[in-house]
Amino acid sequence: MGRDPDREPPFFFTAWAETVVPDGSVIAYPQETANYHYEIELVVAIGRSGREVSTDDAMSLVYGYAVGLDMTRRDLQLVARDAGRPWDTGKNVEQSKPLGPIHPAAGIDASKGAITLTVNGDRKQTGDLSELIWSVPEVIAHVSRFYRLEPGDLIYTGTPAGVGAVVQGDVLVGAIAGLGELTVTIGPPAA
Repeated sequence: MGRDPDREPPFFFTAWAETVVPDGSVIAYPQETANYHYEIELVVAIGRSGREVSTDDAMSLVYGYAVGLDMTRRDLQLVARDAGRPWDTGKNVEQSKPLGPIHPAAGIDASKGAITLTVNGDRKQTGDLSELIWSVPEVIAHVSRFYRLEPGDLIYTGTPAGVGAVVQGDVLVGAIAGLGELTVTIGPPAA
């Protein structure tokens, strides 16, 4: 996303529960945008409470992993970013966090593995989890400095290069090695 790849401090935003929808969903193209973007991401599902955990202890909070999409009203996000305002209108959008099945962490190495996204069969994003600027334990430790993490919390970790816009009717398929696929279709705006 054009930020410093030499590890500027991580930042985050929160999203309501109604943003999460399951694999196979038709998600409404949201109102108030003309530039709705996809971002394929590894999702970390928290299974144990923790606050101010160390990087060494962070993985003890992890229940499992999933493939996720962080859909963004990019035009609204950029206006908010440029004005130094919160990103809520760009990021905290109903149905904007599609989530594949959560796989228990045992036996999964989330520090490496291919991560990809296609739109209508055309490859748009390709990367490897090893390219994350901040590792999963580092992200967990950082977030836990500000919030008590609780079972059921989901952390979407970041996206490879190649984000782009979608239109109604597009079919998105995200995949992460060892975690399978997530498929969603962009539907008409909600009534």
